[in-house]
Amino acid sequence: MKVLLTTLNSKYIHSNLAIRILYQLNKFRDGLDWKEFVIKEEAESIAEYCAQYEVVAFSCYIWNITQTLAVARAIKKINAHTKILLGGPEVSYDWQEVIDREEVDYIIVGEGEIPFAEFLDSYPQQLEKVSCLVRKQNGVVQYNPLAKNFEVSALADIMPYADDEPETLQNKVLYIETSRGCPYKCEFCLASLDNKVRYLPDATIKATLLYMMQHGRVIKFLDRTFNIKKDFTIDIFRFILQHHRPGNVFQFEITADIVHPDIIAFIQAEVPPGLFRFEIGIQTVNQKANLEVSRKQNFEKTSGIIRQLDNKIEMHLDLIVGLPLDYFDDIRYSFEQVFLLFAPELQLGFLKFLKGTPVRDKYEQHGYVFDPEPPYQIIESNYLSKEQLASIVVLENALEIYWNRKRALHTLRYVSKKYSVFDFLMQLGFYFEARSAFHQHSLVDIFQHLYHFAVEQYPDDIVLHELITIDYYLYTKIRPQDLFGKEANKRDMHQWLNQLQWHHLPYRFVALPISFLWKVFVETGKIVPAPDRLWIRYDGKRKSVWLQEQEALQKETEGNIC
Repeated sequence: MKVLLTTLNSKYIHSNLAIRILYQLNKFRDGLDWKEFVIKEEAESIAEYCAQYEVVAFSCYIWNITQTLAVARAIKKINAHTKILLGGPEVSYDWQEVIDREEVDYIIVGEGEIPFAEFLDSYPQQLEKVSCLVRKQNGVVQYNPLAKNFEVSALADIMPYADDEPETLQNKVLYIETSRGCPYKCEFCLASLDNKVRYLPDATIKATLLYMMQHGRVIKFLDRTFNIKKDFTIDIFRFILQHHRPGNVFQFEITADIVHPDIIAFIQAEVPPGLFRFEIGIQTVNQKANLEVSRKQNFEKTSGIIRQLDNKIEMHLDLIVGLPLDYFDDIRYSFEQVFLLFAPELQLGFLKFLKGTPVRDKYEQHGYVFDPEPPYQIIESNYLSKEQLASIVVLENALEIYWNRKRALHTLRYVSKKYSVFDFLMQLGFYFEARSAFHQHSLVDIFQHLYHFAVEQYPDDIVLHELITIDYYLYTKIRPQDLFGKEANKRDMHQWLNQLQWHHLPYRFVALPISFLWKVFVETGKIVPAPDRLWIRYDGKRKSVWLQEQEALQKETEGNIC
């Protein structure tokens, strides 16, 4: 029997851990293969490859279920005898409509390790022996709910990436799990349905991690709350520090308000900056909304931990728009409070009604309307109108362009202290949308729209205009064109360059007259009015660096420019 384990990843750089584990557990069986595709590939092209197998087993998620079903239909057109077996979180709940489709033959519900092995042993004559298998027999849907708990200790000595070409791992995002389950019960999350946390064998975790470090670069831990056990967390951190290679980056999902002081002390004493990334789901600052979805969070503690660690850890913070009891003004408040943490990445997501989650089961209580098709995103509720949600989508686009992609960092830091950064980004988003497409624009468009928006809406805020200009000049590696007419005139520049003895250096410079002390702003966020001149140097290889004139004169005197 020829069986293919496969999935459609969202991008080429991603890797699927589930099919690798299932393959490693069953690779001793003749005829079992595995292969990954990407959702952007043509369904017919994928189907041509898959149709040569007797059974094709797909790993299904919210981001690939639509494309997976399209491939399944295409496979059936090529070879009607190929059987389609689906598994994964997207088909483990509310599977009735999926199994009714002509292109779907079988579904494995829940964890797949035991049922998939039983399926391979029992196919095709004794499928009634397969636990958690949904199947059609003579037009009737049958389900054997007999579930056997999978002991993760059975993954001892299983190395998921053993059959990857090692040289291909360097350019992929590699995933590792050290535990399964989550102790929390957030009603919008599938992880809340398994509250028993089970840890894989320590030796297996470290062997897998070592291999990933040796051959890969970006490593993401799938644990929902990596920092539950303080000693385990520190032990894994220490193992990484002992074995990581230059270029390795490690991302962990943590719950910030329970980070133990010993973990903080260890990070400050041992971890170099930039090696670790922490993904922290704040979701909302509104405690009523948190309690309504069975979520516990102390934002004061969370923000305190983030500030204690942001000198060492790159933070990725998440907010969710659409939680019950979270009105438009509540979302504005949460956004502005979280923005002030100045995380390198702030993701503004929208509530999704995942199959199996309590929030989906109770949607009528809050007047939720959501898209019936994946990703099941909120359309409106008792707390947010369609129009309000649409305006927040516009804000999200502006946030991505200007903050997450690091185009206007100084500008938005200033805005967040003086204005409502929520309103600013929303208005900017509408201004941008009226002039360019969010997904098709030039770098010049990005800065021109920002500058002209600020001049129109904040005509008297000269500091804001200057910061936009500075962000524009600091973003590029080569000296850009003078978009806003803010550069000092050439005659004065040449005179100053001669005075500073920079005219003979292999660099290009820009001088920007400004009305505040730049160094004070960078170090404290405060605006101290005073005439100053900011010099920006370019060498075409690195991000541009800034020099204040007085500091440059002092360094020149010391014989050490920059």
